[in-house]
Amino acid sequence: MRRSPSLPILALAALAVTACTPVQSSPSADASEADESTGAAPSEGGTATGGTVRIGMAGYPDSLNPGNGVLSEAYTMYELVYDTPIAVNAAGEYVPELATEWSVSEDGLTWTMTIRDDATFHDGEPLTAEDVAFSMQLYKDTEDFPFLPSYATPFETIEATDETTLTLTTAEPLANFEGSMAFIYVLPMHIWESVDDPVEFGNDDMIGSGPFMLAEASQGEFVELVANTEYWGTPANVDGVIFQVLDTDDARVTALTTGQIDAMVDVPYTAINTLQNSENVTVHIADVAAGGSLTDIFFNMVAPEDCPPEDGVCSGHPALLDLEVRRALAMATDKQEMITVATIGTGTPGLSLVPPGLGEFYASGVEDYPYDVDAANAALDAAGYADSDGDGVRECLADQECETLTFRLNYPSDATTGAAESELLTDMWAEVGVRLEVQALDPDALTAVCCPSFDFDVMMWGWGSDPDPAFLLGVALCSEIPSGFSETGYCNPEYDALYDEQAVETDRAARVDLIREMQRILVEDVPYIVPYYYPSVAAWRTDTFTGWLENDPTLGIEDPSNLTALRPSE
Repeated sequence: MRRSPSLPILALAALAVTACTPVQSSPSADASEADESTGAAPSEGGTATGGTVRIGMAGYPDSLNPGNGVLSEAYTMYELVYDTPIAVNAAGEYVPELATEWSVSEDGLTWTMTIRDDATFHDGEPLTAEDVAFSMQLYKDTEDFPFLPSYATPFETIEATDETTLTLTTAEPLANFEGSMAFIYVLPMHIWESVDDPVEFGNDDMIGSGPFMLAEASQGEFVELVANTEYWGTPANVDGVIFQVLDTDDARVTALTTGQIDAMVDVPYTAINTLQNSENVTVHIADVAAGGSLTDIFFNMVAPEDCPPEDGVCSGHPALLDLEVRRALAMATDKQEMITVATIGTGTPGLSLVPPGLGEFYASGVEDYPYDVDAANAALDAAGYADSDGDGVRECLADQECETLTFRLNYPSDATTGAAESELLTDMWAEVGVRLEVQALDPDALTAVCCPSFDFDVMMWGWGSDPDPAFLLGVALCSEIPSGFSETGYCNPEYDALYDEQAVETDRAARVDLIREMQRILVEDVPYIVPYYYPSVAAWRTDTFTGWLENDPTLGIEDPSNLTALRPSE
């Protein structure tokens, strides 16, 4: 999952990943098997006569073009409108979607997938292996796409040998093949092959092959999807779904309790009690250990010589390049207090970019910096950052081009906990002689100042993790500084070498060790402070629709498995 613009956010995919092997072959799945593989209850009929579900959300997709998407709202739409070769079910298992089976050669360098022959795009054109190959090649070749190229880059050749067979080759064995295929949103070649600039393409019609089709989208207001009654899997029982943008917590809560909407994402923790006491409303708080959502504080550490030549502003505070400053700030951050205030105690202390929902990949044995204000002050004293005039703010070192440790702090304006967290952090860091100048920005503006412009000092935001840790750990690579994927400008050749090693390590235990070591380095170097991991919180009305997968700890209410299983309440 991608950068979350608001907290909390529901996961788009199951995150408790089972052991994967370098060779996996899966049987073909018909429509009934597809229900079982996704974790949805078997659905009868699929006649799409069940009304329209209205879901309230805090933000709007930043792009209808899958290649350009950064915010989680966009990926919600991609999951509903497009299919991928391989999916992830509620148990965290990789299961067939467009690919009915896949296998790898003995040397681990050639992958073969069989693509189902009964899928069609929303405009009626058949979907073939050539569309899958085209989509992968497009993502690989379009370097200005922020995220999706990373899933296709490992493949040296991508070839459809016939209408149902795809052959992929790599230079080295691939550790997470299934994880890569789970985010290849298959595009119709007959539309996209005539697009001159994929990055500039608005994709306003959003033609895919998934269980829902785009009906209408109004920027900043709503996205309306209708059920694809000709879907190759099990069609939805509802006519469609409208994602209504309600950008304040009170507006979403009021809309749910008064019946203006049927469900809501971005549930504010402060509203849980109110919603639980509301008639005909169910609130579901998932097990945080099963999820993959985190909030993070990250620093602008791009070195002047690494500033992207075309887009870089690189206005970060010079003192943040000092490891002792970042470590002191880590020790000055009371994670438990942030959990208490921001999540009403439902979160758990954070450590690294790999959340506990990813099981053994999570580096539980790595020691975090303790909350210790005295130690933080002592560290800054020892590093030479004095408060000579006694105004409570430390001065910069003589060789730094700055006056005081006064940092700009930005956070997304639609974050349900952003104001409270920024106030907490301001008070905490003031205790060690650091002043914060806080400004909330809308997600698009925040993205613009983030990366690759690096026009900020400190930023608070959040992530939801992929089922495999490689994607999110890739955000800290040196090579991603100019691409805009790196949000910190952090660069450590040792970390990069470990990343390259884990990417081709097919022994599960060895790969786990490498990924844990990468997390140790990130904790030690402090490009990030991860205050907490938080659970998904869902809320829906029980008197309008039934069938929500409330026993599933990982799938969000906006997941295809949920929205295809719904029926009108009696």
